[in-house]
Amino acid sequence: MKNPVLANAESMKTGKDLWMRNYQSCQGKSGHGDGTKAAQLKTEPGNLSLPEDQKQSDGYPFYKISGVEKIYQVLRKKFRTQKIFGVLLIT
Repeated sequence: MKNPVLANAESMKTGKDLWMRNYQSCQGKSGHGDGTKAAQLKTEPGNLSLPEDQKQSDGYPFYKISGVEKIYQVLRKKFRTQKIFGVLLIT
């Protein structure tokens, strides 16, 4: 699935802000799954920086974030589709 959010300065800033407020504490600054709260999670957040994950379309992590993975269910309720895809612009 192609990311429907146009990559521009505004969407990248929004995505970065959302990442920093809601994902970075689990994923870490570089997406390695080593954030300050990662050890407290029941499910390991995973390493988003792996080459095989970077090759995936934005549809794959969107699918995970939008409800398949329990770790992201709270975030799914909090964000609309556009916001999730905005975060994916920076990952």
